[in-house]
Amino acid sequence: MMKTMNAAGRIGLVLAAAVLAWPIVAAAGEASRLASTNEALSTGSATPADTALLAPTPPVSQPPRTDFLGENASNDVRRVAHWVAASGDNGGLPYIIIDKIQAKVFVFDSTGRLRGATLALLGKARGDDTVPGIGSRKLSTIRPNERTTPAGRFVADLGHDFGQDILWIDYSDSISLHRVIKGDPGDHRLLRLATASPLDKRISYGCINVPAKFYDEVVLKTFTGTSGIVYILPEIKTLEDVFSISEVPTAP
Repeated sequence: MMKTMNAAGRIGLVLAAAVLAWPIVAAAGEASRLASTNEALSTGSATPADTALLAPTPPVSQPPRTDFLGENASNDVRRVAHWVAASGDNGGLPYIIIDKIQAKVFVFDSTGRLRGATLALLGKARGDDTVPGIGSRKLSTIRPNERTTPAGRFVADLGHDFGQDILWIDYSDSISLHRVIKGDPGDHRLLRLATASPLDKRISYGCINVPAKFYDEVVLKTFTGTSGIVYILPEIKTLEDVFSISEVPTAP
């Protein structure tokens, strides 16, 4: 019995020593292989396998991410911005992302660089669709519950309406982005635009009103001479429903 125990103990010691020595043996083997490869390269007898052994491991590529330059943006805005940057959905054109819930507009150049952001006035009624034929109706006939800013992806161009230049988002439905207008004196649009509350921003017939300085220095300069894309985020539907995105990257 004692001899059997001693034999088992010796086997256990041998196995333990082998386990402890394995990292050293493996490192020595790797060093030997590298030395052989270096020698083969110096003598010109290296094979493609030798060259591959010394090739650096390529870094794992990461999808492009949008830099918001410290600007406060919701998770949905960041997700869409990262998706546009990674997929190139803007087609090399400048683009705008409009967050209806936060009542905020983000303008990017064709490379995805943020040009500026601002609070904005939006349609009085909540909703992600427009009433069919609303673009051909007089403003006086549009009921409060029909004054929505539609969600979606739109090709936008500078144009004119009411004697001023504007950015047409959906010409057929008369949806545009323009300098803030006074409108009905009871709307208090300038006052609403100056507050921090998103709830104060729901007053227009559907168009997006931004500060005049922001329009002139950011929107106008970014879209002059080119078309662009406008992404209006939903407030009832999901991002995937509106933009047909199979997988939207999560924001950091």
